[in-house]
Amino acid sequence: MQGDNGVIQQLNSLLAGELTAIDQYFIHSRMYHNWGFFRLYEKTHHEMQEETEHADWLIKRILFLEGTPDLATRQGLHVGKDVPQMFSNDLDLEYAVVKELKSVIAYCESVKDYITRDILEQMLKDTEEDHAYWLEKQLGLIKSVGLENYLQSAMGEESST
Repeated sequence: MQGDNGVIQQLNSLLAGELTAIDQYFIHSRMYHNWGFFRLYEKTHHEMQEETEHADWLIKRILFLEGTPDLATRQGLHVGKDVPQMFSNDLDLEYAVVKELKSVIAYCESVKDYITRDILEQMLKDTEEDHAYWLEKQLGLIKSVGLENYLQSAMGEESST
C-alpha cells in the first residue's frame, strides 16, 4: 500500500531515534554489568529489547507503506560516566522520543493514517509510562536515599547472561 511520503519520512526519523536508544541502552547495560550492578543491567537490557521491538514495528510499517527503512542513520549517543549521568542521558533521550512521537501522531491524524497513529500511540505509552517513568523514579530514589545506598540496592545477583 503506497503510504504518505511525509509519514514514511517521519517514521524513518523515529527509527533513527529507536536505533540510537538501542545502542545507548546496550552500552549502558554492559557498563552496569561490568560494574556489578546486575539489577540495573537486567532492567536496561530489557529496555533495549523493547526499543528493538519498537524499531521492528517501525520497519514493518515503513515496508507496508512501500518505503525503505533507513537503518544507517543514528542520532548522537550520550554515554554516561556514572549511574546518575547514565539515567539522566537515557531520560533525555526518552523525552526527545516522546516529543517526536506526539508530533508524528498528530501528522498521521492530519493525513488520516490511523493505523500508523495507533502503532505510535502504543510506542508513546511504552515510552511515557514505562521507560521515562522508571528513569524518573530512579533519579528520585537517588535523591531520597543517596547514591551509595541506591547503588548497593542495584547490585543483585549475576545472571547467566
